[in-house]
Amino acid sequence: MQGQGPYPQQGQPGYPPPGQQGQPMYPQGQPQQGYPQGQPQTQTVVVQQPMIVNQVFRESPVRMQCPACRADIVTALNYDTGMLVWILFGVMCIFGFWICCFIPFCVDACKDVTHTCPNCQHMVGKYSRLG
Repeated sequence: MQGQGPYPQQGQPGYPPPGQQGQPMYPQGQPQQGYPQGQPQTQTVVVQQPMIVNQVFRESPVRMQCPACRADIVTALNYDTGMLVWILFGVMCIFGFWICCFIPFCVDACKDVTHTCPNCQHMVGKYSRLG
């Protein structure tokens, strides 16, 4: 009973001729489905946006890029009388330290710090001792 059954028999379409067992069972000249041929490959390019780093300003100079002039700088520091100086002054006055109450105005460790660009004098950050 040749030709009967679910599988193609030798000599019928879809069955390889003898001697070509390793060859694919596709008609000559037709590409396999699912594999595009002759079409250019598409390439995905990922562009990463520059990250904005939140700089922490303390009482020491910081190396950064100035947002105003775009120069690579080390910040210049300016000390300003802030709330901590006035609180220390008031507390010393209340407790009777009249002679010592002006000392916080002379100590940089009690003052707020302003960071500026040495090139363009733009204020790039501020460090407040109380917050």
